[in-house]
Amino acid sequence: QVQLVESGGGLVQAGGSLRLSCAASGRTFSTYVMGWFRQTPGKEREFVAVINWSGGTTYYVDSVKGRFTISRDNAKNTVYLQMNSLKPEDTAVYYCAAREYVIKFMPSEYNYWGQGTQVTVSS
Repeated sequence: QVQLVESGGGLVQAGGSLRLSCAASGRTFSTYVMGWFRQTPGKEREFVAVINWSGGTTYYVDSVKGRFTISRDNAKNTVYLQMNSLKPEDTAVYYCAAREYVIKFMPSEYNYWGQGTQVTVSS
């Protein structure tokens, strides 16, 4: 079992930055693939970024490439999402998620989820 708790969301002006954190419980954090997803009202949850167990492999949705960076600290059981040059269209509830071993991109393929943190970008 893995429990995930996100933090770091908030209100920011367009062009600003936020760093989201996701703290995980459990002794096997380093074996988990960690993903960030986001969701707005009336829309399906969408993939944002993913990182493999070692941090050596990352993928991003095209709309955030060059602006967002996913990273992890296995000693602290924490994954991060650094978000720069934020745009109003980045406004959403952001969720971190975990699954074992293999990178996947669909929300349905993740076993564990945090409660979400709201990010609001004003124009």
